[in-house]
Parts: sequence; C-alpha cells; structure tokens
Amino acid sequence: MAIALPNGNEESRPILPNRNYNLNFATPSISKEIWVLTKTSVPVILAYMLQNSLQTGCVLIVGRLGAEELAASAFAFMFAMVTGWVLALGGSTALDTLCSQSWTASDNPHEVGVLLQRAYLVLLLLFVPVAALWFFVEPVLLFLGQEVGLSQMTQLFLRYLTAGAPAYICFEATKKYLQAQGIMHAGTYVLLICSPLNMGLNYLFVWEWNYGFIGAPIATSIIYWLMFGLLVSYIVFIDGSAGWGGFSRRALQNWGPFLKLVGPGILMVGTEWVAFEIVALAAGHLGTTSLAAQSVIMTTDQVLNTIPFGISIATSNRVGNLLGSAWPVGAKFSANLSAMLAATIGMVIMVIMLFARDSFGYLFSDEESVVDLVSDVLPWVAAFQIADGVAGSCGGSLRGMGNQHLGAIVNLISYYALALPLGIYLAFKHDFGLAGLWIGQCVALFLVGGVEWLIILRINWNREVDKCFERVRAERKDEEGDEEL
Repeated sequence: MAIALPNGNEESRPILPNRNYNLNFATPSISKEIWVLTKTSVPVILAYMLQNSLQTGCVLIVGRLGAEELAASAFAFMFAMVTGWVLALGGSTALDTLCSQSWTASDNPHEVGVLLQRAYLVLLLLFVPVAALWFFVEPVLLFLGQEVGLSQMTQLFLRYLTAGAPAYICFEATKKYLQAQGIMHAGTYVLLICSPLNMGLNYLFVWEWNYGFIGAPIATSIIYWLMFGLLVSYIVFIDGSAGWGGFSRRALQNWGPFLKLVGPGILMVGTEWVAFEIVALAAGHLGTTSLAAQSVIMTTDQVLNTIPFGISIATSNRVGNLLGSAWPVGAKFSANLSAMLAATIGMVIMVIMLFARDSFGYLFSDEESVVDLVSDVLPWVAAFQIADGVAGSCGGSLRGMGNQHLGAIVNLISYYALALPLGIYLAFKHDFGLAGLWIGQCVALFLVGGVEWLIILRINWNREVDKCFERVRAERKDEEGDEEL
C-alpha cells in the first residue's frame, strides 16, 4: 500500500504502513540529524573504550608476573580477537540490519526479540569449532613458527577464557537488540561498573589468591558473565523489554537469510582486523625500534578507532530505522551526513596529532629512536583517521541496509590485493620501514571509504525500502501458525 507524502516526492513514499509510520515527514534537517547521530554515537564510543580497557587491564596486571606472561596474554587476546570476538562483533552485525529495520517496519515489536534469540543460537553454534581450536591451539601455533613456551601458555590462557566467551558473544548481540530500540547507553552503564571491577578481580585472582597466570582469564571470564547478566537485568528491570515477547520456536526458523548477513558481517570486520595483525607481525621483522613504535601507534589507534566505530553503530541503526519507517530520503540523507560528520571529526583528530607529532612518543617511551620513528610515521596515522571515519560510517550505512557483502568485498580487495602487498613492498623493498606499512593501510582505508561512499551515493534507496519490508514479510510468514512459548 503506497501513501503519498505531502511533498509529493515519489522517493519518499512508503511501501507499507507500519506501527511507527508518520505521514508528516519533514524535510531532513542537518542540525537535527547531526544531533541524533551525536547523541547515539557518544554512549557507544564510551562503551567500546571501556570494553577495550578490559583486555588492557588484564594484560597489565598479568604482565607484571614476567615478560613471558605479558607476551602470552597479549598474544592470546590477539588470537581471541581474530578467531572468536570477530564472531561477536562481526556476526552480530546481522542484527544491525534486521533488528533496526524490524523495530520500525513491523507491527509486532517482539520481532526483535525473536531475532535476538536466533542470533544467540547461530553465533554460539558457530563458536563451537572456535572453542575446539582454542583448546588445542598449541600445535597450530607451533606449525606457524611460534615458540614452544609461548604456544603452551597461549593455549592455557585460551582454555580458561573459553568459559567466558559465550557471555561475551551474547553481550554483543544483546547490545544490538537494545540499540535497535534506540537504547544506546545501557552497555555503557554496564561497562562503567564492570571495567573497574575487572581490574580489581584480575588483581585478586593473579596476586592475592595466588592463581598466577591462569587467574587473569578466570577473572576476565567472570567479568564477561557479569556484563551479560547486568545487561539482561537492565532489560528486565529498567528498559528494553518492549522488544521481548518470550522464548519462541521461531528462533529455530529462517536461519538461511540470517546466515547470509552473518557470514559477510564476519568477513567485513575480520578482513580489517587480520590485516592489522599482519602489519604488526611485519613490523616485528623491521627491528626492535620499529616494533616498539608500532606498539605505540597501534595502542593509540585502538583508542581513536572507537570514535568511527561508535559512529558506524549509530549510523547502521539510524539508517535501518529510517528504512523501516519507509523513508528512503531520510535514510539517504542520514547516511551521507554521517560520512561527512565522521570525515570532519577525523580531520580534527588529524590536526591535533600533527601538532603533537614531535612529542607524542614520549607518552609511551623515553627512547629517542622510538620517539623519532613515531614522529616520522604519525602523519600517515593522522591521515588514516579521516579514512577510518569515512570507511566506518559508510560501512555502518551498508550494514543498516543489509549490504554487508558489499563491504566485505571492498575490504578484501582493498586490504589483500592492494594495501598489504603495497605496504610490505614499500617497507622492505624501498626501505620505507614502518612508514611503508602505514602508507599501505592508509591507501586501503581511503579506498574502502571512497568506494563505499560511492556505493551509497548510487544506491537505489527505494529498492532498499522494498528489501526491508520483504524481510519483514518473510518473518511474518514464519510467525503464522506459530505461538510464542
């Protein structure tokens, strides 16, 4: 059923009426849209900053046991990120699409609850082979050329961390469920509680209760379960229960379309993460100074990356909600404005980094050689912030539409056909060193951001609304003749 809006714009005509449909869509406002994106981005940015601190705090505390423990814990978390946490953050992007669109497009708010249950089942099932890998990872690491001691300690760490992994995965999926409803701050509140508790509990297990090295993954696993429990409690007692209609058999149905979003979502996130780990490994072959400078740069970038990542989450939910509201003009406007906002913030960060380039390295090291190398590479890292912002924002828009596969393809080509070969060639064949590796990464992200923004500019937004309601119709077919438990 099509309903013409007052402005008569064909592109603004909804496909179906829905429970949140508003006949009086106004012309998109730049100031209002910036306010919406900012208001929803900030709590997500803070949440991911706090979430990153969980890993950092754990490594800092266990690292005081010795150099081997420091290396093994850091390596274990790196391995966990590219094999397990990629399921949580990449696989749950399916909910960026489905939950955000269903929340505004469907006349049944409990659809998002069914989608959440389906995500739990699918992602936990996908984690089973990853858990097996974690339990028996030592031979794999030895095959890859890692030292015997590091391989043994990494396997031990990951075996204990496996206990908390399901909670981490479910925590990420539950955040998406809440974000689709516009509840962006719940995860931040939970992490404000759990981040300091994580430091305290790690200290108790490692030092006071004499668990030593294994105390860190035990404590961290407990914190992951506490995070998930507190987020569920927030839904039950404070806000977010509107989307929950009880456990449903429908969570066992319609897995095909869900997996079609999960797979590309994992690939979209994982290709970028693995590329950065390859750069880190390559930096180790450039010498101790380059490795130390890379550690400084990556630590800084991990903190700064939470900004474009937060904007991307807010954008994916905003675009999905607007498509579900059958307002293609609004979705298109928000997607493009988000990219411009992210690019502007990236420019501000770039200017600050360039002003601080000569002294920045002293925050991490007193060695002049490390500080000088950081100063030499920082202009490329500064330019990287603009590209990271645009790529993050546009990636969020693609997830909001359900076009994760496009983002995955662009990432694969940009990083593995261009960035890594170019960076390694410049670093080792033309003696650019660490700067060469970052030139490659910078080129890749500018390409990712540029191509994805071009896709957004050329996308048929009317068709994206059609696809949104086709997904809702598919869910309704599964609902017919089925009742919630």
